[in-house]
Amino acid sequence: MDIAAYFNPISRPILHLLLLLFLASSCLNSSTSVKSACMEEERRALLSFKQDLTDPSGRLSSWVGHKCCRWRGISCSNRTGHVAKLDLRNPFRPIPNNLFVDVEWNLTEYKESCLGGKLNPSLLGLKHLSYLDLSHNYFKGIHIPNFIGQLTNLRYLNLSTYLWDDSYVEEIPSSLGNLSNLNYLDLSHKADHSFMTSNVFSNNLNWLSHLSSLKYLSLGGVNLNSTGVSWVNDVNMLPSLLELHLSHCGINANLLPLSTSHLINLTSLSVLDMSRNGFNPSFPKWIFNLTSLKKLDLRANFFTGSFPYDIARLKSLEYLDLSVSYLEGQLPNFMGNMCKLKSLILNNNRFDGGIQEFLSGFSNCSRLESLDLSGCGIVSTLPNSLGMLKSLQHLDLSFNSFWGTISDSTIGNLSSLKILRLNSNHFNGSIPESLGQLSQLVYLHLYGNSWEGSLTEAHFKNLSRLESFLVSTDQPMPIIFMVTNYKWIPPFKLRLILMNNCRVGPAFPVWLQSQTEVSHVELTNAGISGAIPKEWLFHISSHIISLIFSGNNITGKLPFLFNSFPKLQCIDFSVNQIDGPVQLSSTNAPMLRLLSLTHNYLNGTIPSSICSIQFLQVLDLSNNQLSGKFPQEWGLWSYIQAVYVSNNNLSGNIPTSMGVPTNIAILSMDNNYFSGEIPSTLQNCSSLTFLYLGGNQFTGSLPFWIGSQVFKLRVLQLRSNLLSGHIPQHLCNLPYLQILDLGHNNFSGTIPKCLINLTSLVYDRNSWINYYAAGYFYPRPMTVTSKGTELKYIGNDARFLNIIDLSSNNLEGEIPEKISNLLRLNTLNLSRNQLSGNIPSKIGNLHLLETLDLSQNKLSGHIPQSLSSLTFLSHLNLSQNNLIGRIPLGSQLQTLDDSSIYEGNPSLCGFPLSTKCPEDGDGMPPSPIEDINKDHEDNNENLVFYAIFVLGFVIGFWGVCGTLILKKSWRYAYFQFFDNIKDNVALVIALKVARYRREV
Repeated sequence: MDIAAYFNPISRPILHLLLLLFLASSCLNSSTSVKSACMEEERRALLSFKQDLTDPSGRLSSWVGHKCCRWRGISCSNRTGHVAKLDLRNPFRPIPNNLFVDVEWNLTEYKESCLGGKLNPSLLGLKHLSYLDLSHNYFKGIHIPNFIGQLTNLRYLNLSTYLWDDSYVEEIPSSLGNLSNLNYLDLSHKADHSFMTSNVFSNNLNWLSHLSSLKYLSLGGVNLNSTGVSWVNDVNMLPSLLELHLSHCGINANLLPLSTSHLINLTSLSVLDMSRNGFNPSFPKWIFNLTSLKKLDLRANFFTGSFPYDIARLKSLEYLDLSVSYLEGQLPNFMGNMCKLKSLILNNNRFDGGIQEFLSGFSNCSRLESLDLSGCGIVSTLPNSLGMLKSLQHLDLSFNSFWGTISDSTIGNLSSLKILRLNSNHFNGSIPESLGQLSQLVYLHLYGNSWEGSLTEAHFKNLSRLESFLVSTDQPMPIIFMVTNYKWIPPFKLRLILMNNCRVGPAFPVWLQSQTEVSHVELTNAGISGAIPKEWLFHISSHIISLIFSGNNITGKLPFLFNSFPKLQCIDFSVNQIDGPVQLSSTNAPMLRLLSLTHNYLNGTIPSSICSIQFLQVLDLSNNQLSGKFPQEWGLWSYIQAVYVSNNNLSGNIPTSMGVPTNIAILSMDNNYFSGEIPSTLQNCSSLTFLYLGGNQFTGSLPFWIGSQVFKLRVLQLRSNLLSGHIPQHLCNLPYLQILDLGHNNFSGTIPKCLINLTSLVYDRNSWINYYAAGYFYPRPMTVTSKGTELKYIGNDARFLNIIDLSSNNLEGEIPEKISNLLRLNTLNLSRNQLSGNIPSKIGNLHLLETLDLSQNKLSGHIPQSLSSLTFLSHLNLSQNNLIGRIPLGSQLQTLDDSSIYEGNPSLCGFPLSTKCPEDGDGMPPSPIEDINKDHEDNNENLVFYAIFVLGFVIGFWGVCGTLILKKSWRYAYFQFFDNIKDNVALVIALKVARYRREV
């Protein structure tokens, strides 16, 4: 019976509605049931899979119970209820190293979030699996097992990862060719060293030909060197391919096809990434046949020559990256004809100009949104034609040689700009106010120029979206941040602030206190006085990463350390007026990497709690008033790389635990009151590069481990201690050593002849590098004794210093002759010893020598004539020896006319001494300057004489001969005159002869 018969016609629509609601409810319940239910066989397969995994971060903690479709990373089909998707990709990604992020710490978090262990074949129980993503985990050993090739329903497979372990070696299995339904395949491996291919490889790619449905293929980082050119034919068998990523695969010029007919099947290819290979020098011409390309990435391929003009054939191109390719010549002016081009990245090439012509090419049909010409060596003013690029959102002209002022119209017309980088150029004048009109601006980087004038509210009027603002000037006068309204609140909420040599003080600015979302603050030499408001520190404490206020007049007792800063990595309050004790522990800043409080007024002891900051890499407490012993808990630091506590009042022995953190590269503890022997545990620090222990009270001999266990030292400074014994031979086993300072100790014995083995002093190894720690460039001021005084060098300025200072010891014997082979030496100080014998005859080989001090020894013999060839010599001291003979003369030595250089050598003579040499005869010999002046006068007289003689000869000769040549009648008369004279002479001679014969 029809149930509708019980209802009248009016109620039938209601019945239909009720039925629809019932069916919808049933479907919803069924769907919910399917989503939460789980096939028992598949549930057991997933649990078996989990059992063989390691999960340090607990990402699989939800894998309990029977409702596996609700487990994290699991998705089931709404229609069948089978597990269709397994997404266990690592949500954490390593961030590339930059100014504010430490790669090592970032990598630590990445490792902790990785799934590990092995892949159980129980996955084969998921027979309906179509999506598998295990990317960015780390299954050491066999990462891609053969059984993956049996999951034939897969359409999506992502096994990409980030490798940090060079021991990881794997060949991609050919069984993946069985996955004929794949649309997406990502097997990329990013190695820890970005310019080296990983140990993941493939000997051939012929299995790719079976994946005819593949639309996306990424083999980035997979070493394809063994495939030869066959990889081209294998890839060419994928007619549906839309994206091909072969970055960093070791495909050099020998593995590229020569014919332009290759890859003709890839007519649909829209994305091609072959960056970071080795195409040098050839540009692959077959790429120009891929006319459907929208994105082409060929960066870092070491191309040479000019820009490839055939690129213009790729009319569909929207994205082009040819950065770091060593291209040179003119910037291409045809790019404007590529009307679909939106992003052009050409940074770090060598273009010699033509910026005006280049920009004019975009005047007709420009859709350009991103332009990166950073680091291209462009020397130019900023052309007004830049304002034509109305669609531009990202403009990077940093690290060039742009100069001059910037007009308001040039920048003000780029109303779509979101990123503007003009840093590290030579711009001068005032910063244009038109920047305040760029309402879309997010990043504004202006640092590293020669700006003048001031910044006002007008510069930020409409910048409501600004997040990153970086500005600095290298002018002596800082930029003045003039805010007419002291209580002005800017329209933006910055995340990154860098204002160096930009006066925002003296009071802590109100506008800065309004920036409560900031994560990076750097205000150096900003003229800020007084204490930092605690309220502002409290607001930013939860997300601040770096806090840099060096070179100000900030006072107080470290109030900023009383808060808790869970993400803080850098604290730099150097060169301020902070006093009181150091109060810091892991509870204040557990993630701290760099702490610099140098040049303040800190007192008290260094608390042991500072050693509880596990990730600390750089500690600088130098130039304060700290006292007491160094904490014994040194060994708690696992990542420490640089420690600076010099110029304090610290005392006691160096803790023996110091050798436990073996990563330490810089140890600076000079000018304190440390005593005892230098601990032998430092031999465990194989990376030790800079060692400063001078100005203390260390005793004992030179440690045996220097040169036998530690080889990387570039600076060894142990001056002004109580060290004794001989200078050991193993000290010569330091090939990178550039500064050896053992002065003012009690060393005895002879100078080792093996110093010639210090090869960095023999030839330029270019071994001095900037020191980076915790993601920050940290230049360590270095004080050295050179040119007779203490000189301070900062950072990279010290890389050309090459010094040997063995002064004020008890060394004896001769100066080794081979010391003249240390051709890179700038300073040689052997004064105040008991050295005897002659000065090495070839001392003049040290052509870079600026300082030579051999005073107060027992040297004898003549001063070598080769000393006069030292053209850079500016400080010389040979006093208080037994030298004899004439002082050599030379252009550089004559400028050193101080007689005290040679005093205490009674047998020396000649300039600049008043003592004459015996061969000069009676009377005082003229000084070299007088001799030179006399020689100049004589030379001038001779020059005048020869000039008059030559001029007279020319006038006389050509006055006669020239006239005879030009005037014919005179020439006839002249020769007739001489003919007559000849006839008369002949007649006279004939008469004389005749007379003589008659008389005979």
